[in-house]
Amino acid sequence: MRHVFAASVIGALFAGSGLVAQDRGIQDWGTVVELYTSQGCSSCPPADRIFEQIADRDDVIALALHVDYWDYIGWKDDLGSPAYTARQRGYAQEWQARNVYTPQMVVAGVKELVGSHPVVAMDAIAAHPAQNNPVEVSLRRTGDVATISATAVGAVPARALVQIVRYTPRITREIHKGENAGKTVVYRNVVTSWAEAGEWNTSQPLSLQVNVTGDEPVVAIIQDGPAGAVLGAVQLR
Repeated sequence: MRHVFAASVIGALFAGSGLVAQDRGIQDWGTVVELYTSQGCSSCPPADRIFEQIADRDDVIALALHVDYWDYIGWKDDLGSPAYTARQRGYAQEWQARNVYTPQMVVAGVKELVGSHPVVAMDAIAAHPAQNNPVEVSLRRTGDVATISATAVGAVPARALVQIVRYTPRITREIHKGENAGKTVVYRNVVTSWAEAGEWNTSQPLSLQVNVTGDEPVVAIIQDGPAGAVLGAVQLR
């Protein structure tokens, strides 16, 4: 689902710039699909190619998180972060899984699968459509301020976690060492930051403002804790 915001004057000027602040961006609602991947994982390139196709879907918010636990093999993933490894381990703990692995996809915070299995991935996305989310959420950006609005429309926990994610839509890497030596891989929707914006008392409508800078897309995710079900999500590109 897609909606284009029309630019509108809000009656305020950027400080010292003489420019009128405007709403901007294309707002997409979709099923959140997280791909845990690594430049150092020989099994990951097929999943990265599948993820390319998923990233182009209007009904999906696709987010690639590069982990750091394969760096020791011989090629350091410069897109990786221990924070994304910790997020993946949080899911494993929630699901009482013994290990983490790549490539792993997590769909809507509730379904995990091997990321190189396209049919399983498409079936999981189809089983968790965004229109079934129990939270309606919207995102508006004016200058360097993003406003997140949300309302519970279904069964939700008493409190929910509000998160802001930024990503780079496309990055290409030539890999010179390790298990993928000699390969050139295109990575889509590479997460550059994943931050908690606040906790929401779901008995009341949410209106929350956060500072955002730069031209990267902005994603707002409302989740039942850091490793629970995604209750609602929207991105502004």
